Amino acid sequence: MTEEEEFIRRLLDPKTQNAAFEVLLQQYQRPLYAHIRSIVLNHDDADDVLQNTFVKVFRHLQNFKGESKLFSWMYRIATNESITFINNKAKKHRQTSEEFQQRQIERIKADDYFDGDEIQIKLQKAVALLPEKQQLVFKMKYYQDLKYEEISGILGTSVGALKASYFHAVKKIEEYMSKD
Repeated sequence: MTEEEEFIRRLLDPKTQNAAFEVLLQQYQRPLYAHIRSIVLNHDDADDVLQNTFVKVFRHLQNFKGESKLFSWMYRIATNESITFINNKAKKHRQTSEEFQQRQIERIKADDYFDGDEIQIKLQKAVALLPEKQQLVFKMKYYQDLKYEEISGILGTSVGALKASYFHAVKKIEEYMSKD
């Protein structure tokens, strides 16, 4: 039995579940927050989505089949929760998800947890203009420095397709960033 299989067994066992889930939180809270924050942009929203993600992980752990790493499965949940969050917020404000994201970028300077400069805001704008899949691939590769194999497990896309998406995303971002 691998270390991960043993850890999952402890997560599923009612006797060891709470302690194992504490370990899970400690191990994945920061990387999942960073991933979610790169998608939803706002700190408070990222906290809400992170909490929803861990609730879903806890509720659906018994459905985890082990076909991917636990890390990939949790990132997939975090990604889906983030996208759902953006779509729901956009719908609530009668906007497209793209319009909503552009509005979030305009507000990013007011976020106490954002310490970037004008170039970072311009980069955020460029990324927000990408198609959703390219955005996700770019953010996972550029910001979280995930390997293509890990991203493949999270998004369920081939490594070759991910490399192509990343290449096209970088080209579009470079074009946007070189404009005045």
